[in-house]
Amino acid sequence: MVPFAGWSLPLHYEQGHLQSHLHTRRRCSLFDVSHMLQTRVYGRDRIRFMESLVVGDIAELKQGQGTLTLLTNEKGGIVDDLIVTNTLEDHLYVVSNASCADKDLAIMRGRATELQAAGSDVHLEVSDNALLALQGSPSMAQVLQAGLSDDLSKLSFMNSITMTVFGVPGCRVTRCGYTGEDGVEISVPAGRAVELAERLLGVPEVWPAGLAARDSLRLEAGLCLYGNDIDETTTPAEAGLLWTLGKRRRVAMDFPGAAVIMAQVKEKPKRKRVGLTSVGPPIQGAGAASPSPPYVVPMSPGTVTSGCPSPSLGKNIAMGYVETTHSRAGTALTVEVRKKQHPAFVTKMPFVPTQYYTAK
Repeated sequence: MVPFAGWSLPLHYEQGHLQSHLHTRRRCSLFDVSHMLQTRVYGRDRIRFMESLVVGDIAELKQGQGTLTLLTNEKGGIVDDLIVTNTLEDHLYVVSNASCADKDLAIMRGRATELQAAGSDVHLEVSDNALLALQGSPSMAQVLQAGLSDDLSKLSFMNSITMTVFGVPGCRVTRCGYTGEDGVEISVPAGRAVELAERLLGVPEVWPAGLAARDSLRLEAGLCLYGNDIDETTTPAEAGLLWTLGKRRRVAMDFPGAAVIMAQVKEKPKRKRVGLTSVGPPIQGAGAASPSPPYVVPMSPGTVTSGCPSPSLGKNIAMGYVETTHSRAGTALTVEVRKKQHPAFVTKMPFVPTQYYTAK
């Protein structure tokens, strides 16, 4: 167990990190991600409220559809990356990173208060549900379907529905995750969470997985970890996340930091997030227990933000920021690890192909 964002979380279970990672790719694993903040936004002005904070086109979401979006500040920096779902019920469902929970909630409550004072109809509820992530292709769908009355094959990636799961009513099942595999996140009433987790872990194909596997899986999938790969000093353009900007929002420029972000869309940022592969000792990112982050040269100040030996590929992978002129895939660079220099190459992401499910 290790401390993480004020919580005590499992780093790994008895199978160990490597086997847990590979099992998720080959079968499926259960992650307890209840540390993440879950919020419901109600009221007729809930979409206008949400769009005053994030860059995405929330109004275009169909019922039951969700999207990854970015909460930005006036300087164009990323305050957090969120998943916002337009539920089939009468609210938006928002999932925030645990490390950003306090500041996200303060920002959302502050904006809600401002809009309420101006006569808008919007209010927030913080959910006390647990959140369980069942991840892995193709076993996840087989395992979960056994406990559902609904047909899971109708639920596409980034879509969400409330249903009974293995006898537990009122569970929100969202087809998403953080591993690059087909998976779901199940928001379950806290009092029934242990029961549901034990039921899922009773299936031999399902192993429990911890933070170590979660981190290496998301890195292989080319996904950002807030606080390492993106933060309030990083813009969507630099992070390679411009796809999160809704077309209508780009024209309206009505989100925080729009002037800065749209200027970078036209002029291109000076630095960009890239994938890296390297030989020699593995590159540990800035968030790892190293005295200082490794630097990419000839970059100044190019920095590696995440890195690990890839269990799936058997080679070192990393993510970091380099000058845009050095960001083309195949570019040869040098990384500095423990004061020694080693060859590295800019590599397209994801490092491992994703397996997201699209209903036919």
